[in-house]
Amino acid sequence: MFAVIKTGGKQYRVAANDVVTVEKLSGAAGDRIEFVEVLMVGEGADATIGAPFVEGAVVTAEVVEQGRAKKVIAFKKRRRQNSKRSRGHRQHQTTVRIVEIAAAGGKAKKATKKAEAAAEAAAN
Repeated sequence: MFAVIKTGGKQYRVAANDVVTVEKLSGAAGDRIEFVEVLMVGEGADATIGAPFVEGAVVTAEVVEQGRAKKVIAFKKRRRQNSKRSRGHRQHQTTVRIVEIAAAGGKAKKATKKAEAAAEAAAN
């Protein structure tokens, strides 16, 4: 089962036990957060599409870490004017692991312990 969630002005396709980097969210490492803006949930012909959101659907995630993205350099130069400007920016971001996807009907798809252990080993 997968879900399409909306956070930080972007949409992400997630499944149980996925690790996703999103725009900054409040919370420390280990905290649980819920995404209630679920645009689509299900699999194949059983998929439910919201208008705009699926009512009652919730995606639960655990914060893995808070960090910053790679630096983006904005460089401007005006030729033959001896004029140039360089500017850098690092966006704040949060890495989360999807723990559970609960559809509107109360059906929940959880990450298994074996899959969580494998993901934990891969993350470290």
